Amino acid sequence: MKRFLILQLRPETEASDDEFQAILRKAGLSADEVHRIRLDQSPLPEDLRLDDYAGVIVGGGPGCVSDPADKKSDVEAQIETAVLGLMPQITEQDFPFLGCCYGIGILGHHLGRVVSKENYSEDVGTTDCSLTPAGRADPVLSGLPDQFHAFVGHKEAVQVLPEGCTHLISSPTCPYQMIRYGQNVYATQFHPEADSDGFEVRINIYKHRGYFPPEDADALIAMCRAADVHAPEKVLRNFVDRYRS
Repeated sequence: MKRFLILQLRPETEASDDEFQAILRKAGLSADEVHRIRLDQSPLPEDLRLDDYAGVIVGGGPGCVSDPADKKSDVEAQIETAVLGLMPQITEQDFPFLGCCYGIGILGHHLGRVVSKENYSEDVGTTDCSLTPAGRADPVLSGLPDQFHAFVGHKEAVQVLPEGCTHLISSPTCPYQMIRYGQNVYATQFHPEADSDGFEVRINIYKHRGYFPPEDADALIAMCRAADVHAPEKVLRNFVDRYRS
């Protein structure tokens, strides 16, 4: 049985470990069904072959692909270079891929450099997502309601739909919440793996990273704990169920 390749971009161990466990839990994966690589610690293997995997899942991270090179730390540049270096193979082969939050930035940047901070950033919290007609017909979104809440928090966003992409999910504050390139390459702006516990971990870790005033952390945690967010995890489960071999 082929494993799923999970690429993680968070250099903070607590955040990375929490995200990894959430992906396993929400996707219905066991640890022996995945190959985990933390790109802040390890480069991609030189002999990596996509065909050895059932699919690729990319987590979120605090970096911004649209930031100028001189504003990125060495670790951020290392992570970005590694994951962007894999995207030509992903898109050329139409290989099963699910990029979460930062993943949509990577896909959008690779396809047309259409990611910026000009519009559509979203504060930490929840957003109202709606399936497009194409989204209602997509197998990875099977079983999701037409409208649902999802956790978000990002400074940059896809500004226009890249060529070759299908628009699957929108929201009033950020139109491109989920897109698909070809038939098998998916990316979300929202966090399909996130729940209130996971967002509490991230709020505490990233409260000095410019996402929100640090003094608002407790109120944001309370808001996330009161939110009804369950539907997005179906994206992960459906993706894994579709491509598990």
